[in-house]
Amino acid sequence: MANDFRSARFWAQEMISAALYDGAIAVDATMGNGHDTLWLCRQVGQNGHVYAFDVQKQAVDNTSFALAQAGMRQRADLFCIGHEHMAQHVPVAADVIMFNLGWLPGAEHQVTTLRETTLQAADAALTLLKKDGLLTICIYPGHEEGQRELEALLGWAAQLDPKKYDALLKTYLNQPNHPPRLLAVRRVK
Repeated sequence: MANDFRSARFWAQEMISAALYDGAIAVDATMGNGHDTLWLCRQVGQNGHVYAFDVQKQAVDNTSFALAQAGMRQRADLFCIGHEHMAQHVPVAADVIMFNLGWLPGAEHQVTTLRETTLQAADAALTLLKKDGLLTICIYPGHEEGQRELEALLGWAAQLDPKKYDALLKTYLNQPNHPPRLLAVRRVK
């Protein structure tokens, strides 16, 4: 449907598509089953590179398999480590950093992103962004930790220096089922 407002994940991909090019550097801070990592590998082209992070070995294995099946395994470095450590493993400035918070789709919901490490990861992401670089965070407030992440990230984004960053929140205002929110930050200086 042409007038469908879509989802936070769609909005993030739409913004990221406009920011990436062949040769770009991207970070998938929450690789999950590899769908976003694979999508980013396609966006950065043959000359670009993706760095992806997840704390679950299953996520890394699933992503590695998906990339290999698509012939793009060489375009990405995969790390089985928390996203709060990304700045220690990404050796270059990034054009785009993408978060899709929550839990590994299809796995148990006991392992989820956490407010404390997500805030550390958001800070790390800012240190990696190039000028005009884009950070997107899809936040899922439909569960207790997701609500805590939302509140913390909104406070974090509101405190960003407006001379250095633009921060945008995209959300539905009238949906009762706690739909995902998109927080986007652009480095302007």
